[in-house]
Amino acid sequence: MSLMKEHVIAIQDIYVPVKRRASLNLKTVQDIAQSMLEIGQRTPILVRRDGERFVLVEGLHRLEACKALGETTIRSLLVQARRS
Repeated sequence: MSLMKEHVIAIQDIYVPVKRRASLNLKTVQDIAQSMLEIGQRTPILVRRDGERFVLVEGLHRLEACKALGETTIRSLLVQARRS
């Protein structure tokens, strides 16, 4: 088992699948953004590499909260795509 290493990546390089976008709750984004202002981003988002970009696996509300705060980068963990 390998340990995942945290990365700071550009928000503009993250693709959010349409299915994920459907679950967005603006109240949750506001709450997380407020928390980030007070204590910072505690939990990295999960992304997987897809060529030159990253695909969001988990952390839509954290990602949107960072965007709302005007951030250009976000803490993330790179996960491997599961092979069937």
